[in-house]
Amino acid sequence: MSIETIGTLAAEAGSNDPIQALRAIAKLQRELDRAEAVAVRRARNANASWQLIALALGVSRQAVHKKYGRQ
Repeated sequence: MSIETIGTLAAEAGSNDPIQALRAIAKLQRELDRAEAVAVRRARNANASWQLIALALGVSRQAVHKKYGRQ
């Protein structure tokens, strides 16, 4: 997904139509989850520690390891 598409979805999330906004938010969440997973995998492949990844994501080391540790 491109930055432009994420930007478009973010703009649609501010729609006055609540259903359109909710659909855009759901799509945006899926895309951001996918982007996060890719970034975590790339960080691990570059030998980043779970602690460093957790710090970047603003969560605990345990939380990030639980979410991505077995992938």
